[in-house]
Amino acid sequence: MRWKKAESLNLSLRLRLFLSLLPVLAIVTSAELWMTHHDALDAANAAYDRSLLGAAKSISANISTASGGLSVELPYRQFEFFELTASDQVHFRIASSDGLVEIGSADLPPPPTALKVGAPVFYDANYFGEAVRVVAYLAALEHPLAQSPARDVLIQVAEGVQSRHEFTRRFVARAALRDGFIFALNLLCVAFVVALAVRPLARLASQVRSRRTDDLTPLDGTGLPAEVDPLVQAVNQQMQRTKDLSLQQREFVDDASHQLRTHLTTLQLQADYAIGEDDPALVRQALSALRLEIARATHTTNQLLTLARSDTVALNPQNFELAALVRDVALNRMPQARAKGIDLGVQHAVPTAVATGDLDLLREALLNLVANAVSFTPSGGEITIASAADDLGWSLSVTDSGPGISDAEKDLLGHRFVRTHTHGTGSGLGLAIARAIAERHGGVMKLDHRTNGPGLQASIWWPRPLQ
Repeated sequence: MRWKKAESLNLSLRLRLFLSLLPVLAIVTSAELWMTHHDALDAANAAYDRSLLGAAKSISANISTASGGLSVELPYRQFEFFELTASDQVHFRIASSDGLVEIGSADLPPPPTALKVGAPVFYDANYFGEAVRVVAYLAALEHPLAQSPARDVLIQVAEGVQSRHEFTRRFVARAALRDGFIFALNLLCVAFVVALAVRPLARLASQVRSRRTDDLTPLDGTGLPAEVDPLVQAVNQQMQRTKDLSLQQREFVDDASHQLRTHLTTLQLQADYAIGEDDPALVRQALSALRLEIARATHTTNQLLTLARSDTVALNPQNFELAALVRDVALNRMPQARAKGIDLGVQHAVPTAVATGDLDLLREALLNLVANAVSFTPSGGEITIASAADDLGWSLSVTDSGPGISDAEKDLLGHRFVRTHTHGTGSGLGLAIARAIAERHGGVMKLDHRTNGPGLQASIWWPRPLQ
C-alpha cells in the first residue's frame, strides 16, 4: 500500500526506495530495542537473584542447632553490602518446615511451589504494598530442634524491585541512545547507497534528454543494473522499430510521390496534346488515353491507401469461413476475368474450414492477388483460387497460367514499387499489399512456379492464434 501510494504521488525512484526502507529500518530497530529490554531485564534478574541466593546461603551457613534451639548469627556486613547494592529494603525469614520455630519477618509470602532441599525458588510477591523479589531456600539441619521434629529449615530473603527496574531503565535508555544513533547512521548509509544505486539511471536519463529529436541510435546500457537492462533493450527495440517504420514511411512517401507525379505528368501531357489538336478523331483518341491514365492513377492511389492502411490499421480478428471469402472474391473479379476470356474457378481443400483473422484485410489481399493474376494471364487462360487449412494455420492461393516468373524474380516481387521485365506494367503494389497483410497476421506470402505448366502460384499463409 505504501508503494502504491508513492506511485500515485509520482515520487522519484530514490525517494520511493528511501520511503520503502525507512519503515523496515524502524521495525528492525524497534525489535532490537525490545530484545535489548528483555535481555537487560533477564540480566538484572540473574545478577540480583544471585545476590539474593548468596544472602540466603550465607544465612544458612550461620544457622546453629547445637543448643537444641534455632540460633542464627546474621551476616550483617553482607546485608549492609547487599542493601547498598540493592538500594532497597531487605527482608528475611528463617523458620522450621513445620512453622513452629520462626525468626525474622514472619509474614513474608510463602513460595508458590513445594521446595526441595538445596534447590532455591525465586518468585515475585507483594509485601505491605511493595513489590519484592523473594528467594526461598530449604536447608537441612545438622541436629533436630528440641521444640520441633522438623529436619530442615526454610530461609527466605526478599528485596524490593525498584533497583532492578532502575538498572533496566538505565540500560535500556543507553541502548535506545545507541540504537537511535545506529538508526540515524543507517538512514545516512541507505540514502548514500540509494543515491549511488540510481546514479546509472540518472546518467541514462541525461543521455536520453540530451538526444536530438531525430536520434534513434540504441541507448548505451553499459554499467546499468541487471534489472534495468531489459528496459533498455525494450527501449532500443522500440526505437529500432520506430526507425524502421520512419524509414519505411519515408520510402513510401518518396515512392508514392514518384508514382503519382508520373501519372500527373502523363495526364498533363495528354491534356495539353488534346487541347492543341484540331482533328476530332485525334482529340477523341487523346481523351481515351487521358481516361485510361486517370483510371490507372485512381487504381494506384487506391492501392497506396490500401497499403498504408494495411501497415497501420489495428487488426480486427474474427472467425469466418474460408470458402465464403474465396467465393466473394471470385464473384468480385469474375467480370474482369470474363472480359479477357479467362476461366476463373475455386477449389477448397477443407470446404467447411473456419479461419481467424481480419476479414477485410484478408479480402483485400486476395483481391489484389486475383487482380494481379487477371492482369498477366493471357486470353483463354485459367485462374484457380484455393483455400486450405491444417493444425498450424490457414492459406489462400491464386494459381494462374500466365507467363510465370524466373527464380531471380521470385525474390524481388512482393516488395513495394518493384516490377520485373515480365511484370512490367502497374505500380508493383498488388503483391506488396498481400505480403504486408500476411505479415500483419504473423504469416508469409510465397511465390512459386505452377506445378502443371507455365504460370505462377501466389499464396499467403497465417498461423492459428495462440491459445
